[in-house]
Amino acid sequence: MNRRPIYYVVRLSLVGIAFLAGCAVFVLVGDSWWTLAVAAFMAVAFAQVALVMHDVAHRQVFRLRQPTEIVGRVVGNAGIGLAYGWWQDKHTRHHANPNHEELDPDVAPDILVWSQQQARASRGLPRLIGRLQAYLFFPMLLVEGLNLHVAGVRALRNRSIKHRALEGALLFVHFAAYLTALFAVLPADKAFAFLIVHQALFGLYMGCIFAPNHKGMPTLTGNNRPDYLRRQVLTSRNVRGGLLTDLALGGLNYQIEHHLFPSMPTPNLRHAQPIVRAYCAELGVPYHETGLITSYREALKHLHHVGAPLRTADH
Repeated sequence: MNRRPIYYVVRLSLVGIAFLAGCAVFVLVGDSWWTLAVAAFMAVAFAQVALVMHDVAHRQVFRLRQPTEIVGRVVGNAGIGLAYGWWQDKHTRHHANPNHEELDPDVAPDILVWSQQQARASRGLPRLIGRLQAYLFFPMLLVEGLNLHVAGVRALRNRSIKHRALEGALLFVHFAAYLTALFAVLPADKAFAFLIVHQALFGLYMGCIFAPNHKGMPTLTGNNRPDYLRRQVLTSRNVRGGLLTDLALGGLNYQIEHHLFPSMPTPNLRHAQPIVRAYCAELGVPYHETGLITSYREALKHLHHVGAPLRTADH
């Protein structure tokens, strides 16, 4: 549980350098279709900044609330247009009750349905999409970046979000600077192309980071709330891999350990894994770990399965 200051100094520095380097290259490349390659790079940089914000919000970096919130809002709201207050509120509720259909906002029946019970009760767009949601899942991630921005702005109406004026001002600064830079450096056609490629790949990458964590794992409902250990372990999935997987997924491939110890610094999760896995085996608690491709396959298989009642209703 010890802090890892050197690790986070290096990581935050490298992510910050990559972000600023991407901005500089964007200006240097200028009016050229090569700018779309810069858009792809910036999509990765934005996602890595989001992963840093995730660790900061969990107080893995700073012990005190004030520096945590300052850095979270700077890198989230101002840096990538992702509202820190909205995300923290949503993510805290997710951690408390992962995959609980009534309590976890990440499995609320918004566009996709996560259980056959949700599918049967769905109406409108979720009912229409639910029939083929396994096939539409990855294409829909292309608009997830836009959805994250919009959700953060909409949350400013929620009085439970602290410092809404500050959050809104920082979001405005980000969007104003982002759009001004786009249309000042690029002609309209390339600016719109950059915007589409950047936001689409950002959303796709973010979705690919978070989809393996819980999608396709058991969901809970009603008063079905097991003890803390089982609530976190049974609804989470780890992803095997080496250094490249750790970098690409920001350490969230150790999802079980992260859910059990959310304030544990990311580089320590792999050291906790053998202890947690052995303890789960001792208690007879299933500990689920797969490869990355298998994790996506399991998630898509689950989405297809829960959409079955909607396909049956067509006949």
